[in-house]
Amino acid sequence: MSLDDSHLPERTISLAGRLSLTDATTLHEDLLNGVTSDAFESLKLNLSGIEYFDSSAMAVVFDIERTTKAAGKKFELTGLTEAVKGLLTLVDREKLTAPSAAKKPKPERILAQLGGGALSFLADTKAFIVFVGDAAGAMAGSFVNPRSIRWRDTLFYAERAGADALPLVGLVSLLLGLILGFQALMQLKQFGANIYAADLVGLSVVCELGPLMTCILVAGRSGSAFAAEIGTMKVNEEVDALVTMGFDPVRFLAVPRMLALTLVVPVLIVYSGFLGLLGGLIVGVGMGDLTVSGYLLESQKTIQLWDIGQGLIKGETYAVVVGLVGCMRGFQARGSAASVGQSTTSAVVTAIFLIIIVDAVLTLMFQYFGRG
Repeated sequence: MSLDDSHLPERTISLAGRLSLTDATTLHEDLLNGVTSDAFESLKLNLSGIEYFDSSAMAVVFDIERTTKAAGKKFELTGLTEAVKGLLTLVDREKLTAPSAAKKPKPERILAQLGGGALSFLADTKAFIVFVGDAAGAMAGSFVNPRSIRWRDTLFYAERAGADALPLVGLVSLLLGLILGFQALMQLKQFGANIYAADLVGLSVVCELGPLMTCILVAGRSGSAFAAEIGTMKVNEEVDALVTMGFDPVRFLAVPRMLALTLVVPVLIVYSGFLGLLGGLIVGVGMGDLTVSGYLLESQKTIQLWDIGQGLIKGETYAVVVGLVGCMRGFQARGSAASVGQSTTSAVVTAIFLIIIVDAVLTLMFQYFGRG
């Protein structure tokens, strides 16, 4: 193969010798460098010196023609031998060398977007219901045969979800109590009812905001970690390997994580409630002219056993939701690392959304039982 060219505004490149599959890569690189390196208005490719020309060389020539036309320049094939002409008659040269016009995607109409969102929501709902059934069966089987539970892994995940979360949960709960106490005092001071700040902070932290904020933090820390870990195993085909070896992946991977959350979340909620009350106490004593004993007595009168139980029930329900969603999103990962990232993000968003929905439902239900 030989290549000769001239450096003119109307550029000519002459090819000679044998052009076959073995020369196609080198030929393509040389021609592409020649086309893109210098400025010219039109390009002529002279094939008069060709001795052998196969389909690989023809594909290279067509790609150079397409590249030249895409750059807005003229292209012409000259010196065609009978063999080359015969080969060119077998293909549609115009269609193969036409520069591809990038079509701008048309924006979907609002109804189409709403329909797609509704279908996606229904698919997620179906997948969640199916996974809840699988997880319930796996959990029931584990309780029937406790020896089958991977207790070492359960304790490992309990440490990660519980002990490792204490600093963050404690800080957020303390600040939450401080903020609630400050806001309550700013309003109650106008009526000389500073003491009732203890009631507001106590009930809010114990019944509602303590469990809610704690489980949102657990969703961000542990739910995302569950989705990322299982998703990575899914992408690396480790989950498929478990199935091949006869293991139930839900029972093997999801049960220890879900069991760990249900064990540690009540402890985190009690810890959160204590620090939230401490934050309210600090503000009440420091800014509300209250005594420590007066604040504690008012909190004791207000917070009843049912209020603590209500917070614990909500927290346990949130923990189940976080565990289910995190593991489900992990099993839904497909193909690449990008899918793992999407599953992780989706796990956090979905878990928080469901926590809010469950909180609203449980709050309405508890109103029928009253406080006693």
